Amino acid sequence: MKIKAFLKLVEIQTKVASVIPFLTALLYVLYSTKQLNALNTIIMFFSMLIFDMTVTALNNYYDYKRAEKKHGYNYEVHNSIVQYQLKSGTVKAVIIMMIVISAALGLLLVYRTNYITLLLGAACFAIGIAYSYGPLPISRTPFGEIFSGLTMGLGIPFITYYINVFDKNVLSLSLVSHSFSLSFDVYQIAGILLVSLPAVFCIANIMLANNICDIEDDLPNKRYTLPIVVGKEKAITLLKILFALAYVAIVGAVVLRALPLYSLLTLLTIIPLAKNVKAFVANPTKKDTFGAIVGSFVLINVALALTIGLGVLDASFLHLLA
Repeated sequence: MKIKAFLKLVEIQTKVASVIPFLTALLYVLYSTKQLNALNTIIMFFSMLIFDMTVTALNNYYDYKRAEKKHGYNYEVHNSIVQYQLKSGTVKAVIIMMIVISAALGLLLVYRTNYITLLLGAACFAIGIAYSYGPLPISRTPFGEIFSGLTMGLGIPFITYYINVFDKNVLSLSLVSHSFSLSFDVYQIAGILLVSLPAVFCIANIMLANNICDIEDDLPNKRYTLPIVVGKEKAITLLKILFALAYVAIVGAVVLRALPLYSLLTLLTIIPLAKNVKAFVANPTKKDTFGAIVGSFVLINVALALTIGLGVLDASFLHLLA
């Protein structure tokens, strides 16, 4: 398989949806704990990225295998297997290889931390596989937005945070005899949850916008996504609400001091985001305006990451002066 075909198969341009939450969590670790486990972070990054590529490739493979509508933008151009005439056996071999590599890196991370990492990682792996595989894949139901948002928007940042603080009693589980106990630092856990919410809402919106654009292709292919179930107009209204909630989460996190005051600067992105949403609503297509929704995700979350970075620099400067 040629590099160009592989990159199209895994839709490399969409990996910003996992890399940006990872970087945001990384900066939050530095801001909130002023420490970083470099090796754990590197292992996490490659395990996460490779698995994200695996899920995308698996989704493209099963979209190709299950397609009943054999023409149209989504099938002939968007699906790399058709576009590059890839052999099914080759695609399956690449998918299996990526699963093995990402799982091996994940197990290495478990070895370096503890079984909580295993539980968190296994949950993300299970959801990722179930998204495209099985008799009723998540991607063909109205729940794709929920699972993609929570897995990538919350799962990635939470694991990234945890592998850097696993030895600080931030979260612990114990099973003694027949007693199970869970303990956690409420402030620290609430902090990473709040910081993750903008990514949760924005990633859910990427999936929602994608499904809005694909309504005409999905219905004949028996994909009963959220926009098909609730209707296009309600789906667009939900998209607007989710973007608004992303900003509410940022303000809430600043008020509760989980984020630095600098993070309020993220609110300046409201104006360009409103223009992007308006353009999408006027003409919701993959070819013309879907990129504007992806761009809005990048806009909000990169701005958030940069403001957290300002908080890190500010804290470092004050530490030098002390």
